[in-house]
Amino acid sequence: MTSIEITPGQLTLDQLRQIRAGGVRLSLHASADAAIRRSAAVVQAAAAGDAPVYGVNTGFGKLASTRISKEDLATLQFNLIRSHSVGVGAPLAPGVVRLMLATKAASLARGFSGVRPEVVQCLLDVFNAGLVPYVPSQGSVGASGDLAPLSHMTLALLGEGEMLVDGERRPARQVLEAAGLVPLVLQAKEGLALINGTQTSTALALEGLLRFETVYASAVVSGSLSLDAARGSDGPFDPRIHEVRGQPGQIEVAAAYRQVLAGSEIRQSHRDGDDRVQDPYCLRCQPQVMGACLDQARYCAEVLLREANAVTDNPLVFAPEGEPAYMVSGGNFHAEPVALAADALACAIAEVGAIAERRIAMLIDAGVSRLPPFLTANAGLNSGFMIAHVTAAALASENKSLAHPASVDSLPTSANQEDHVSMATFGARRLGPMLDNTAHIIGIELLAAAQGIEFLRPLKSSATLEQAHALLRRDCPPMPSDHFLAPSISAAKDQVDAGAFAGLLTQVTGLRVLR
Repeated sequence: MTSIEITPGQLTLDQLRQIRAGGVRLSLHASADAAIRRSAAVVQAAAAGDAPVYGVNTGFGKLASTRISKEDLATLQFNLIRSHSVGVGAPLAPGVVRLMLATKAASLARGFSGVRPEVVQCLLDVFNAGLVPYVPSQGSVGASGDLAPLSHMTLALLGEGEMLVDGERRPARQVLEAAGLVPLVLQAKEGLALINGTQTSTALALEGLLRFETVYASAVVSGSLSLDAARGSDGPFDPRIHEVRGQPGQIEVAAAYRQVLAGSEIRQSHRDGDDRVQDPYCLRCQPQVMGACLDQARYCAEVLLREANAVTDNPLVFAPEGEPAYMVSGGNFHAEPVALAADALACAIAEVGAIAERRIAMLIDAGVSRLPPFLTANAGLNSGFMIAHVTAAALASENKSLAHPASVDSLPTSANQEDHVSMATFGARRLGPMLDNTAHIIGIELLAAAQGIEFLRPLKSSATLEQAHALLRRDCPPMPSDHFLAPSISAAKDQVDAGAFAGLLTQVTGLRVLR
């Protein structure tokens, strides 16, 4: 099993990718211990003192002016977790919860949160045991931290919540004991530090980003296959066009299209004497649209990587070695950076699906594609891809609604104390359904484009696209006449999600969506 040593503040995207996938063990770099202990000592001193300190000996939110007696400080933290575990809805996917555990441990280990080393180690132990706390997906507004989902995660660490085992909910205490782990016992501020942060929003957004990587690359392949099936021109991919604009994603993805299309017999057959002056935008403008989406995804990756390494709880403890220590209340729990990044990524996901849907519409339109109507030889008796396109249109339309920015909404909470919130958690969570929709659209495009290529036989496409065609046909048979098409759409979508076409693109072009 691969081991990842976490150096607080230095998690990489590749490490987060491995953490999401599971099958790794986490440890903490020894250099983190001193800072963790110094900040914990500050909190312990505050708990022993008489001065009011938010999160240590006061109530929370609107109740911050309520003082709590010393003998009730531990109970205060337990009650916080119990009362805030109010999530609803389906559980978060195991990969998302793994990211939550790891990024919360990394954040606390930076030594600004005032928790003991035992708290960080508990998070790592639960991760390393392969345990997945049961965390309902709904109930956070993305400010004051992802309180409800992180509370459910923490409640499982305390042995009072639930774990997800083989898809079933199990009492956390039983699962911890079976793994040889002892439930965590909280001390002053530790409950607040565990739930006051953006780790759920960030984990959901990272899940969306890492899935987009695969869907995006698959769309470059499907778009190339559609171009060749429609006997489109490779002229619009000329590097000079893209260099004079200067957009980096556009330049890079145009090069990838050229490499994927290189050597096509189909293209060579109509290079001279083609009476179509210009291709439709859905073919001709692929570098411009997909390049902009690539730049957007890379921007989102920068924001989310910073957030995965960030300290986002409150109040924060500053205890530099050899200097006076102090605690400061702030608002790093506000997930606005994640919300805006998730909204930007949602637009990119929607656009990748939208232009792919237009290519499917183009392929079934004999007047534009110059292929048989609806990609079937006996149109009328057969409907071909007529309604498969309708499905793609429905999914593209759904994505347009889902792409509405979540970050522009805000509802005051906690009796107006928390009066502006980010809605980052929903903004990130909705990326999953959007990616499902887009992966289905790309699957339908692959089926349609492959059918179009078969009408041009015996001519062959490029070596790369012939590999993609063969890969698709391994699970999805041709449709010379109408047959039950839904299983093929599902199988093609599964191939997209599994990275079959993304791997081919990377192998041929070296394109990495996220660097």
